[in-house]
Formats: sequence, C-alpha cells, structure tokens
Amino acid sequence: MNDRHELDKRKAFILATVVYEYIATAEPVGSNTLTQKYNLGVSSATIRNEMAELETLGYLVQPHTSAGRVPSDAGYRTYVDRLMPAESLPSDDARRIRDQFRAASRELSDVIEQTTRMLSSLSKNLVFAVAPSRDTHAFKNIQLIWLSPRTALAIVVTSMGVASQTAVEWHADVPADDLTRLSNALNARLSGRIMEDIVNADLSAVAAELQISDELRAAVTSAFQNARQNEEPQLAASGTQNLLDQPEFHDLRKLRSILSIVEEQKTLYDLVAESIKPDADVTTPMVKIGRELREDAMAECSLVTVPYRFGDRGVGMIAILGPRRMPYARLMALASGTADSLGAYLDDVELR
Repeated sequence: MNDRHELDKRKAFILATVVYEYIATAEPVGSNTLTQKYNLGVSSATIRNEMAELETLGYLVQPHTSAGRVPSDAGYRTYVDRLMPAESLPSDDARRIRDQFRAASRELSDVIEQTTRMLSSLSKNLVFAVAPSRDTHAFKNIQLIWLSPRTALAIVVTSMGVASQTAVEWHADVPADDLTRLSNALNARLSGRIMEDIVNADLSAVAAELQISDELRAAVTSAFQNARQNEEPQLAASGTQNLLDQPEFHDLRKLRSILSIVEEQKTLYDLVAESIKPDADVTTPMVKIGRELREDAMAECSLVTVPYRFGDRGVGMIAILGPRRMPYARLMALASGTADSLGAYLDDVELR
C-alpha cells in the first residue's frame, strides 16, 4: 500500500469510484464516464485533474495515452483496506452453502473437493482449499490386524476420517491376543488426543504395562509416525475454466503461465502456507494483490484467503484466485461464509 500520500476526501472518493467502475466494466475509466454516471458534484475538468494527481501518486495508471485510467496495485490495496464498503453474504448464497454441506460426503477429501466446486461456481473464479495438517487431527483409534504369527497390518484412524495403513513384521512369533490387548489399551488411553501430542513415550508406557514385546512396540510407534506424516498437503482446486471468461486472461501467454502454477499444487500451497497457523486466532479474510503474490505470472491476479477451523487446533485454508479486477467485498463475504460452514460441518459430523 502506498502510505506515503494521504488522500483527501475527494481524491479518495474518486479513487473508490474508479475502482468500482473498472471492476464492473473491465474498461479504463475516464473523467467523462465519472461525470455522466456518478454525481460527484464537480466538473469533468476537476475530475480529470484529480485523476492525474492520483496517477502521479501511484494509485492509478493509464494503459494508453488516449485511454482512461485503471487502478494500480496501490490503488486496489487502498480501496480494499480503506474505501471499500463491506458486504454481507446474500441470503440465496448462504442458503446454497448450507444446502451443500447438508448433502456433503463423509470423506474428508470429498468434502474439500465439493467445497471448491461449490465456491468456484458462486465466485466465478478459481478456488482451491487446503485440508488441515494430519498433526492437528485427533487420534480416534488404531486397529492391529493379525495376518500371521510374524506379520500384521496397523491402521490408524483420526477424527478427520483419515486412515494410515502400515504393514509390520517381526522376527519372533506374536500372538493375535497381544495385538488385540494393545490396540484396546491404546484406544482407551489415547483416543481424543491431538496426533502431534502423542509421543513415543506414551506408546512405550502402554506397551510396558501390558508386557508387550519390543518389536510390537516399535511397530506401533512406526505406525503412528506414518500417520502423522503429511509431506504433500492435501489440496483441491476447481474453476480453472472461469479464468477463460476474464478479459485479463484472453492473452494465452498470460493464461498458460497461470495455469502452469495451478497445475503445480505445491506452488498453490506456498501462496497460502504462511497463513496456516494453528495457534493464530485470525478468521477474517486476507487479500493479496498483484506483486504481493511474489510470482511474476500472478502479477495480474489477486488472492482472497480465509482459514477454517475444526476442533482446538485444526486449521485449513480456502482461497479464491482471480484477476485484480475482482469484486473483493463479495468474494470476501463468500469465502468467509463458506469457511464458517465448512468448519461447523467438520466439527459436527464423524468423517469416515
């Protein structure tokens, strides 16, 4: 944001009007347009002079000498932070979101995908969502399935319905009853604990009480480590085709650059990773505009993000990616409403 220059009331009003008009029309805005369409109470010449000053200050740019002006990154940032009127979620959209979650799947990956499809349809932009890290899931149960005297399958299930399967084996025979006793004890002792809070000492203590072999204890420790691992973030994206409808992306070279980033999910995740903080109490939308995304291919884009929560520490992220010329207030309301409903759904249902 260009904080060096304080805007007086008239400049601020003209800047807000230019941003609003450009978002609505995708056409550079001239002084005659503002005079004819908006009751600004000053002459066209005065508006023209004010717009020239706003350009000098860095809030507007003029694509061509004979054209009107469009907002710069600083102009959009000032509009979003100081000038934009807030919008509430329309009742029709709120109802559609509620209905979507009433009929949602009980599988976490399906819920995330359904959420992105719904929000991309409502927002007319590209949407992606990041599932909460496995470390923040609560432990639900472990199933130790005896396959032979020296092999078994360990299945760890979390509160988010995410199961991790680990094949285990040992050198000495292990009775099936030992697996049953150990899984029952672990479930009774640890169920409901956050995965990242369950340490090896907890597992060793239960195994020692039951006089379980060191090999079986080590196998269970390995199963919990595998369940906590989440090297690749679980992410879903929908609405790529919406970018084709935006005038900014009719240049196929620009569009290809953006699509290559969308296809590389890690790059998408990196756009929001710093905002996914389990200890943070922020649930309001954040906006990154143009160069703030730190990707050259994204210089014409903006990103609206809002975290969603479940339980004490589970945090995921919903993001809307589109042109800088996006209806920020509407998209922020949509993202917030969706995040609230998604978090409530994950808290209320038992995922498989």
